[in-house]
Amino acid sequence: MTDLHSTNYSDGDVDTNASVLPTLNELANARFSRRQTMMRTAGATAMAFFGTSLLAACGDDDNEAPTVTAGADGSTSSGRLVTLTATASDDNAVSTAAWTQTAGETVKLVAGADNAVSFIAPSVAASTVLTFEFKATDDDGKSSTATTNITVAPAQLGFTAVAKNRNDIVTVPEGYTVTVMTRLGDPLATGVSAYANDGTDSGFDQRIGDHGDALAWFGLDASGSRADGSSTRGLLVQNHENITQAYLHAAGASLSAPRALADALKEIECHGLSVSEYKDAGNRAWSYVQGSTFNRRITPNTDMVFHGPAAGTAYLATPYSTNGSHGRGTINNCANGHTGWASVLTCEENWAGYFLRSGDDAQRSARELTALSRYGVTSSTGNYSWSTASTTDNRFTRWDARATVGGTATTDFRNEPNQFGWVVEIDPYDPASAPRKRTALGRFGHEGAWLGKLTAGKKVAVYMGDDSRREYLYKFVSTAAWDAADATAANRLAVGDKYLDAGTLYVAVFNADGTGTWKPLVFGSVPDRPAVGSFPAYTFADQADILVNTRLAADAVGATPMDRPEWTAVNPVTGEVYLTLTNNDASNRPLGGTDAANPRHYGDPKLDGSISYGNPNGHIIRLREDGDDTAAATFKWDIYLFGADSADSSPMNVNISGLTADNDFSSPDGCWFSRPSNAAGKVKPLLWIQTDDGAFTDRTNCMMLAALPGTVSDGGTKTITNVGTSGSATQATIVGTAATAANLRRFLTGPVQCEITGVDSTPDGRTLFVGIQHPGEEGNPAAITSHWPESQTSTTATSRPRSAVVAITKNDGGVVAL
Repeated sequence: MTDLHSTNYSDGDVDTNASVLPTLNELANARFSRRQTMMRTAGATAMAFFGTSLLAACGDDDNEAPTVTAGADGSTSSGRLVTLTATASDDNAVSTAAWTQTAGETVKLVAGADNAVSFIAPSVAASTVLTFEFKATDDDGKSSTATTNITVAPAQLGFTAVAKNRNDIVTVPEGYTVTVMTRLGDPLATGVSAYANDGTDSGFDQRIGDHGDALAWFGLDASGSRADGSSTRGLLVQNHENITQAYLHAAGASLSAPRALADALKEIECHGLSVSEYKDAGNRAWSYVQGSTFNRRITPNTDMVFHGPAAGTAYLATPYSTNGSHGRGTINNCANGHTGWASVLTCEENWAGYFLRSGDDAQRSARELTALSRYGVTSSTGNYSWSTASTTDNRFTRWDARATVGGTATTDFRNEPNQFGWVVEIDPYDPASAPRKRTALGRFGHEGAWLGKLTAGKKVAVYMGDDSRREYLYKFVSTAAWDAADATAANRLAVGDKYLDAGTLYVAVFNADGTGTWKPLVFGSVPDRPAVGSFPAYTFADQADILVNTRLAADAVGATPMDRPEWTAVNPVTGEVYLTLTNNDASNRPLGGTDAANPRHYGDPKLDGSISYGNPNGHIIRLREDGDDTAAATFKWDIYLFGADSADSSPMNVNISGLTADNDFSSPDGCWFSRPSNAAGKVKPLLWIQTDDGAFTDRTNCMMLAALPGTVSDGGTKTITNVGTSGSATQATIVGTAATAANLRRFLTGPVQCEITGVDSTPDGRTLFVGIQHPGEEGNPAAITSHWPESQTSTTATSRPRSAVVAITKNDGGVVAL
C-alpha cells in the first residue's frame, strides 16, 4: 500500500579466499615444505584460520606418494559460503587432484583455482558434520588423501543490524551490494527511447510503471522455457500501484478540469503491472533485457476475462462488455501472491477513489447506494479527474461511474466500479494470454493473496487481507484437492480455473481466548446485513451478490474488524499464516474499542511534540489452522510482533515485543517468507518484514527487517493497560515470544520518503529483489525531496526520484541474511 500526501488520493491509510597458493611445480620443487591452509566460512563476521591436516604414503624419497594438505576441521551455519583449499606435491607429476564429499548431507562442490572448492552450507535442523576428502594421484598411480570435517549449525542471522537513518540511499549491512535494476520509465521494448525523467516521456504501455510494489520471480532456462529452479535468468513481475503525479509532468501536476488527454493517459498507463526479463552475467552481475520477447506491460486498458460465479452476471455488465464477461485492465495493484503452478496473483487494492461518482443518488437504488458507500465509491472528481480528459473516448469516460437519467448499465459506466477489487491471475510466461479476474475470491480492497501450504490431496487455500481500517481477513478454499501433477502443467491459467473458480470464501473471527473461526460467505447462510445509519438492511440476492459485495457479507456474519489488514505470508514449513496490521487511529480504534486481536490504544510521541493516539505502530498477527488443514473451520492465533519505538514506548504496554534500537519498527506492511529452495526457507524459515510508515519517519526512513520466528503459542497471555486522552483501560491478549538480536534485526533502510514494498529472491537465495516505492513523494519538480536512485551512487545527484527495484547480494556469494 501507499500513503500519499494528496487530498485527492485515499489509501485506506564468488570465492573470496585471499590466500596465495603455489603452483604444483613450485610445490614439486619444495615437496617437504609445509604450507598453512585455510578454510573460510563466508558470511561470518571474521575469517577463520585453521591448522593443517597432512597425510602421505611411507617409502623412500623416490617412491613417495604425493604430499597433500587440507584445511582442518571447522564450523559454519546453514546458508553460508564455505571454501576448502588444499595443496598437493610430488617428485613425479601430480596427474589428478580432487575434492569429494564422503559423509553428511550432500552439497554441490564448485571448483575454484588451485585445488579450492566451495559450497553453500545446507539447511540443517541440528548440528551436522560434513566430511570432505582431498585426494592427489601422481603419474606412478600413487595417491594420498587428507580429510576435513565441517560442522554445520542451523541457520542464523549473519549480519550486523543497520542503524536507523534518514539518508537518501538504500542502506544495507557491511558485506552486501545494492544494484539498481528496473526503474520508473525504463523501456521494455526495442526502439523505445531511454527515460528522460523530465516530465516529457510518454508511451508508458512500453515502459516500467510507477510506484512499484509486490515482486515475483519466475525462472527461465537458456532456451527461454520455464525453469522454476533457475537463479541466473528469469522474469520479474512487478505491480505498479499508483503514481507520484508531480514528477510525471514537466511542470508538475495539474488537476484542473478538463485534464489534458495525454497527461491522463500517461497516468493511467503508469498503473498496472510489468513483466521484465532479468539476466545474471556471472557472479550475480544483474541487468534487465530491454527487448526481451517476454517483456510486457499490463495496464488499466488491457483486456481481461472474468471467471468464477460473478462472471457474466448483471453486476459486471458495462458498455465495454454488455454480458459482463470481460473488463478492461487492473488498477492500484498492491501486494500479490504466486501459485504452485507458476502464475502470479495481483491484487486490486484501493481502487474506489479513482471514480467520479456523486450526484446521481436519485438514479440509484437503496441497495446500490449501500454498496457504493460501503466501498467508498463516493468521490465528486475521482483521484486524478481522468474522466474529464474526453467526452467521447471511453478510456477516460469509464472513470465517470455516475448513473445517467434514462441510462442503463450497458449505456453508461455505473457498474464500472464493480469491475475492480478482484484478484487477477496472470501467466508471466505468455505475453499473449489474457489475465483472468477470479471472482470466487471476493471483491474488496485486496492487499495480497497468498496460497497456503500445498499438500497433495488437500484443498488449496488463499489468504487475503482487505487493506483499510476495520476491515477483515479472508480465506478462500478450493473445491478441488491439490494434485501435484498440476504444478508443471503447460496451461497455467487452466489450472487456475480448477482451483480458483470453485470453492468457498470465508472471513475470520478472532476470539478472545486465542481461537478463531472461519465464517463461510455462502448464499443461504449469510443473513441480511443490518441497517447502518441511513442505509437500510441489505438482503443478498445470490452468490454473485455476496462476491461482488463481500464487505457487506462479512459485516453480516460478524467478522472481526482489524487494524488495517495488509500482506499475508505463509510459513513454508509450518503452514502458519502471518498477517500484517499496519496501523489504526483513535477514531477507528478508540480506548474502549480494543479487542484481543487488536489490543492496543496508546499515545505515540513525535519529535515535534505532538502525540498520535490509537495503534499508530501496528502489529503482526499469525494463525495456525487446526489440524494443519487448509480447509479447517477453526484456528489458533497469537500476536507475533508489536511495532514500537524502543526509545519512547512503554515497555509493558506498548513495546510488548521488547524491541531495541536494532530492530524497532513501525507500520508493518509487506511480509514474505524465503523460498524453501534454499537454506533461508527451510527448517526454520526466514521472514522478511517491510514497513510503510508515517509514525516513525521523524526518526528513520522506512525499512526491512529479517526475522526467524517461532510458532503460534510460543509466548503467553498478556494484559495491557491502554492509555488515551480520557483515561485508561485494560485489554487481555495472546502474544508471541519476545524479539531478540538472534531472531529479529533491521536489514535495510530506504531513501527519503519511500515505502519498502515488494520482495522475492532467486531460488538459490543469493540475490534478493526489493522494491523501493515513491522516494521523495512529498516533493515536486521545483522542490525535489529525494534524488534516488541516482543518489545511490552519486553524492551530487540532481534528478527527479524514481521508484525502482534493487538487487541485493552478499559479497561472498552466500545466502542473503544468513
